[in-house]
Amino acid sequence: MGWLFSLLDASATNSAANYFPIGVQLLFAAGFVAFMIGFSALVGPKRKTNDKLETFTSGIKTHGNARQPMAIKYFLVAILFVLFDVEVIFFYPYAVNFRELGWNGFLAVLMFVGFFLVGFVYILKKGALNWED
Repeated sequence: MGWLFSLLDASATNSAANYFPIGVQLLFAAGFVAFMIGFSALVGPKRKTNDKLETFTSGIKTHGNARQPMAIKYFLVAILFVLFDVEVIFFYPYAVNFRELGWNGFLAVLMFVGFFLVGFVYILKKGALNWED
């Protein structure tokens, strides 16, 4: 039982064993979610009526076709937003540890930003953000 307490000791050196409680918690959470979804599917009622199968419209009468083609520009801008938003997330570890990383870390971040700037310039040159089409 002493080995378990040594795994839970926060003052020990940083190792993979320190993440054991997090792994156990993730396993329990995933198991609980899987159990509850399966249990509700087995026990829950399964009555398919016309009212339940009807499309929900909030009382507004539907008109037109929902399958109309939409401009690809909306999707492109959304994907680009996600891409550059994730870039910002990667700055957080550097901001927390910038003193320990030193000049090598700073040069790595400059290279990271440089790659994204090259990608951004490429996107601008291709006209991906021009809406006049």
